[in-house]
Amino acid sequence: MSEDRTPDLYPFGPGVVLPRGGAAEVGNKAWNLMRMAAAGLRVPPGFALPTGWCQRFHAAGASPDTAKRQPKPDAILAAALRRGIAGLEQVSGLGFGSARRPLLVSVRSGAPVSMPGMLETVLDIGLNQETVEGLIRQTGNPRLAWDSYRRLVRQFAGVVAGLPAEPFDAVIASVTGNAQDEPAGGFDHITLRAMTFGMLKRYEDLAGEPFPEDVYVQLGRASAAVFASWEAPKAVTYRKLNGIADSMGTAVTVQTMVFGNAGGASGAGVGFTRDPATGARTLYVDFQFNGQGEDVVAGRQVLNDNERLSRRLPLLVTELEATCHTLEALFGDAQDFEFTLQSGSLYLLQTRNAKTTPWAALRIAVELVEEGLITPAEALARLRAIDLDSITRSRLAAESGQLLATARVACPGIATGAIALSPEAAERMAEAGQKVILVRREIATEDIAGLARAEGTLTATGGRTSHAAVVARQLGKVCLVGCTALAIDLARQQCRIGERVLDEGDTISLDGNEGRIFAGALEVVTERPERELAAIRDWRRAVAA
Repeated sequence: MSEDRTPDLYPFGPGVVLPRGGAAEVGNKAWNLMRMAAAGLRVPPGFALPTGWCQRFHAAGASPDTAKRQPKPDAILAAALRRGIAGLEQVSGLGFGSARRPLLVSVRSGAPVSMPGMLETVLDIGLNQETVEGLIRQTGNPRLAWDSYRRLVRQFAGVVAGLPAEPFDAVIASVTGNAQDEPAGGFDHITLRAMTFGMLKRYEDLAGEPFPEDVYVQLGRASAAVFASWEAPKAVTYRKLNGIADSMGTAVTVQTMVFGNAGGASGAGVGFTRDPATGARTLYVDFQFNGQGEDVVAGRQVLNDNERLSRRLPLLVTELEATCHTLEALFGDAQDFEFTLQSGSLYLLQTRNAKTTPWAALRIAVELVEEGLITPAEALARLRAIDLDSITRSRLAAESGQLLATARVACPGIATGAIALSPEAAERMAEAGQKVILVRREIATEDIAGLARAEGTLTATGGRTSHAAVVARQLGKVCLVGCTALAIDLARQQCRIGERVLDEGDTISLDGNEGRIFAGALEVVTERPERELAAIRDWRRAVAA
């Protein structure tokens, strides 16, 4: 990449010509956004800084730590970002840093291959003590403005400045008395305003400098942090587990914000066009009213709004089902997509080929052929990396053992093992030859090394589409989430599941088919996908003939 000119960036939106380099150049996220926009789906406008920027960034000797100490990007990156923002201002009619009609953007990663939750994101960039007032005047919604501002400060502190989360949790506790749970209706704007100012003060105390008021400084530093996250330990571990080249790099996607936290008929969701655990053609969605995307994928909340979504907004569910058909026709595969509902309007923020269990991958491939979306040869090519002879599904042989509690199924199957209450314990116990169940309040993507060594996972919070659940499914690990009867006491190395107190090392079993947790080990039986395997045999005979 030449140093004597502003390198290319790629806008996306209706009527934009797709770049020749495809996902390898602009990243999988931006490439798919461009394709959706070109197909007429509602995608907020944005632009991508291609993967060459990441290679340039790391070739210059930058690292996650040094990036967080840099107050601004170099002149070439700053110029490219300003050019991209100028294009967004033109199409949106908003102004980045405007005190009257502020433009807000997200900065998101986008590697050429999907790495869910392993790289970084910063939302709501463009808010400061002047533009927050402009957003209130523009929307008439002070709660939206202050909620977005406090989210920006907290996320920027962690992702960009590398500050710990606990001091910011303490700010919430000092204002509300509870750092963990937000009330069902959300905090009011007065509480959110107090939180924001408390977090701004905490940021300055911990970072040794005020939170940046200059919106271009926010944008530049967030972009640098995304490039730096390519070398974060969790990203490096994920690439090793999945055979992804370190040289690939990530693009950065800058996109106009849409607001799932606008109240009323607003929210954030993640959906699959088919059940990623079984392959069944059914809408599979986790949704959070009055929230942003991180509320769904981070795994820190129990998601209970799916049924409310169907009751309150049945027309949206119909639109989502139609969108599933459109996405599969466009991409020729089951999709994992992220969406925002802003005041009743549906926006698509991302789609990618769904990461599924081998059982689901087989069923999906067979049904896509039957539906005429792909050919048998294409299906066989997709299944080449899967050992079809080893595909089985486990279920309990009979009702036995003590039922402790229930949870939501993120990945099916049966898993038995000793309780490990931390990723480090899971790795240590697995090294000693034990089968392990990783039991956590929430599973973070940073836990991937322990997750990979466990037979299954159980969490107190989170949804079926959280990043960690997606990774567990890809690894073929039984995963149960949102177990409200689970409480963990790390000091005593114990957990309570229902009425039973268990020590780390005690054996439990996860029934990932029915979402049940049992004490002890249980007898299981296995079954095979005979109908789908018969279809594969027929295709192979036809190819060989």
